[in-house]
Amino acid sequence: MEEELKCPVCGSLFREPIILPCSHNVCLPCARTIAVQTPESEQHLPPLLHSRGPAPPAAAPGAGPGAAAGSAACPDSESAAGGGGGDHADKLSLHSETDSGYGSYTPSLKSPNGVRVLPLVPAPPGAAAAPRGAGPASSSLTCPQCHRSASLDQRGLRGFQRNRLLEAIVQRYQQGRAAAAAAAKCQLCDRSPPEPAAVLCEQCEVLYCAACQLRCHPARGPFAKHRLAPPPAHLGAPGGGGDGGGGKGAGGGRKLPTCAEHDLENYSMYCVSCRSPVCYQCLEEGKHSKHDVKALGAMWKQHKAQLSQALNGVSDKAKEAKEFLVQLKNLLQQIQENGLDYEACLVAQCDALVDALTRQKAKLLTKVTKEREHKLKVVWDQINHCTLKLRQSTGLMEYCLEVIKENDPSGFLQISDALIKRVQVSQEQWVKGALEPKVSAEFDLTLDSEPLLQSIHQLDFIQMKCRVPPVPLLQLEKCCTRNNSVTLAWRMPPLSHNPVEGYILELDDGDGGQFREVYVGKETLCTIDGLHFNSTYNARVKAFNSAGIGPYSKTVILQTSDVAWFTFDPSSAHRDIVLSNDNQTATCNSYDDRVVLGTAAFSKGVHYWELHVDRYDNHPDPAFGIARINVVKDMMLGKDDKAWAMYVDNNRSWFMHCNSHTNRTEGGVSKGATVGVLLDLNKHNLTFYINGQQQGPPAFENIEGIFMPALSLNRNVQVTLHTGLEVPQSVKQPKLPNN
Repeated sequence: MEEELKCPVCGSLFREPIILPCSHNVCLPCARTIAVQTPESEQHLPPLLHSRGPAPPAAAPGAGPGAAAGSAACPDSESAAGGGGGDHADKLSLHSETDSGYGSYTPSLKSPNGVRVLPLVPAPPGAAAAPRGAGPASSSLTCPQCHRSASLDQRGLRGFQRNRLLEAIVQRYQQGRAAAAAAAKCQLCDRSPPEPAAVLCEQCEVLYCAACQLRCHPARGPFAKHRLAPPPAHLGAPGGGGDGGGGKGAGGGRKLPTCAEHDLENYSMYCVSCRSPVCYQCLEEGKHSKHDVKALGAMWKQHKAQLSQALNGVSDKAKEAKEFLVQLKNLLQQIQENGLDYEACLVAQCDALVDALTRQKAKLLTKVTKEREHKLKVVWDQINHCTLKLRQSTGLMEYCLEVIKENDPSGFLQISDALIKRVQVSQEQWVKGALEPKVSAEFDLTLDSEPLLQSIHQLDFIQMKCRVPPVPLLQLEKCCTRNNSVTLAWRMPPLSHNPVEGYILELDDGDGGQFREVYVGKETLCTIDGLHFNSTYNARVKAFNSAGIGPYSKTVILQTSDVAWFTFDPSSAHRDIVLSNDNQTATCNSYDDRVVLGTAAFSKGVHYWELHVDRYDNHPDPAFGIARINVVKDMMLGKDDKAWAMYVDNNRSWFMHCNSHTNRTEGGVSKGATVGVLLDLNKHNLTFYINGQQQGPPAFENIEGIFMPALSLNRNVQVTLHTGLEVPQSVKQPKLPNN
């Protein structure tokens, strides 16, 4: 995590970090050193923005540009704030060459992290200060990481928000490291016991106490460029003190952050447009008055949840990476063992031949050795690459966990967007195939020792042996059911390098019958539609290639929905039908009857749905029922032999099929009425209900085949469909039909 807490300019831990518009952080003292005056303006900042303190000291001779940058980038916060006045300490200060304290001007500096940064732009020789009434010159700050420039306003560096959350984490980290450093001992002390170590030389990798450092490692000569750092923290995780991860503010002792523009106001809201916390006065009279704002606590919880969710994804990938590293290390041993086995086999075959095989044997051994070295090199390269990615992801995870521990909502929201994006990018780095070995441990090489003596000089390894594919693995987390369709997904097991030309998916009939092929192809995801509702299906898959068909996978059991959820189908409806309310409400533009079908098809089971009459004008005759997919769409439902329907007016109803009217029943519909349709394909009959009461006897019997819900209506009627309903358990006595 320490890499996340270091300034990209000076390479040290952040001190008074500020957040740049690009979401990166930089030390406030470092920001003063890399801020530059834009080329468009020749004027200097007014005297108000000049530092009132003494000029920083010049870099020591021989210290190099990195030392100059480090010494100038991170002075103590007290000295940075002192001498310049409270309000002027954070403002941009551009000095002349004499004021800056730099004896010689260099075009750019390089930080200990290797990041190139721009130094201060010196004033032109002889340039006079701008008059008191002149406005400030245009100045900017370039991010040392993404190199984006940000213009400074009249507030200078005070216009950037302080990253209080990062500052608190750095403070906890330093406290934990100091506690661990107290236990570190000097490695060159003559005393017994040795003195506690004060510094660690990163080049020598030796711990020194203060006296031994002055005696054995002076800051001159070849040691002048060595970097001395505090002793590393090896005793547990830094920052895990007794404050429960909340720092000084865990129990409410930390002072609540105040608005940068209104010192007496605390942050209370979050501006979604500007992505920053704001106070009450900012909303009333500031630039955020017309912006979209939300409660600070609600946005804090929302962003914290988003970061946690993204972090879970990276954590899962890190866990997979650790398991993958173990797998790769086992692969190394297998390659070694298999390589030795193949060498022994090759030597045994070659020794069985006469002296004519000796020269060829050496060539073949060389090929096996090269193949093994190639495999080992590929695996080691993959291990190093995966280890580097894992270390980066782990550092980011530890940093994010420390951020999540913080109880400062506004501080969290200052960096949450950037952290979420970083975590998501880190998760996306683990692309498909990144955690799969690039080589196999098998040496699929076979030596044929049968040829005649004259073919000895042509001996070589034959091509790789082709084997049948292994058992596919069903991905249960991706297998699902929706209404009367099922989706299955599978994959080949890891370390399987046998070629696969395709897959065969088999499904039974939903009633314990024989399996049948439903898909043959190269895809590893398949959806099967048109199954029975409330049925249990068994599915299995196998792979094949030129060598043959592999074994079946395990059988997965899939249950289709008990009840059907469907809507009106706009693709098959008559063009005069108008659908709305997510295709659940139907109207018509014509005075003639027009037909619309549902999106579900039934061939088995018991199904019930209802249609609510939203509008009923001038006593039309809407028809409700079922139909085949090829029903005629431009006349009343039931007038052809592809539909079975009940048409009803405001007083009575009739059943109709093939334009034959039967069973006239008293009782009609009006605005607000509900018509129920019960399709029982177990008993092969169709029954209708109006307002919960059965309308006449069962309308049609001995119906078989595939049916779709259907409706016909004209412009005087509007109907809304309700699906996913349980089959009525209690049926009222039907009305007697009038003969």
